[in-house]
Amino acid sequence: MIEQQIAAQLEQAFSDYGFTEPSVAKLQKASGVSLRTLYRYYPSKESMVIGALQHRHARYIELLSAEQTTTRKDSLLAIFSQLEQWMQTQAPTGCMSMSALAAYPDNTLISEAVKQHKHDLLALFVTLCGDEALAMQIFLLHEGLSAAWPVTGASSFEAAQLTLEQLLGN
Repeated sequence: MIEQQIAAQLEQAFSDYGFTEPSVAKLQKASGVSLRTLYRYYPSKESMVIGALQHRHARYIELLSAEQTTTRKDSLLAIFSQLEQWMQTQAPTGCMSMSALAAYPDNTLISEAVKQHKHDLLALFVTLCGDEALAMQIFLLHEGLSAAWPVTGASSFEAAQLTLEQLLGN
């Protein structure tokens, strides 16, 4: 339980400050626990990043999975609607996983955590579509929207929704 609470606070700290700026002391303060407790659960800054990413991943997959409806089209449109709300409230500067990868491009463990997140997203789309090729197109649309959001905002969602409807057949 405390590990998840720390992970939630670390997620928020990395979201607020980025990955390179906050020192371990700043992360400890943000986590609300002693340095000893922080290091008990996350013994390095790298493990803190991974813990934050895994916590965010679980929240995001849960959010998207909850939006499944009776039809494939409605489920996928609902996911993109949830993505828009997520970007507005949780990720106005873009995908946290990709930010972590940019901050730690040579870190194998962080890279693996990001790859797992993206793999799980693609797997969710495959499950919803029942078609791997279509799922990959939807995944790329999702990733493009996530990347474009900080610059284009709501207009990127509108374009993605139109593209999705065209892919699925109005």
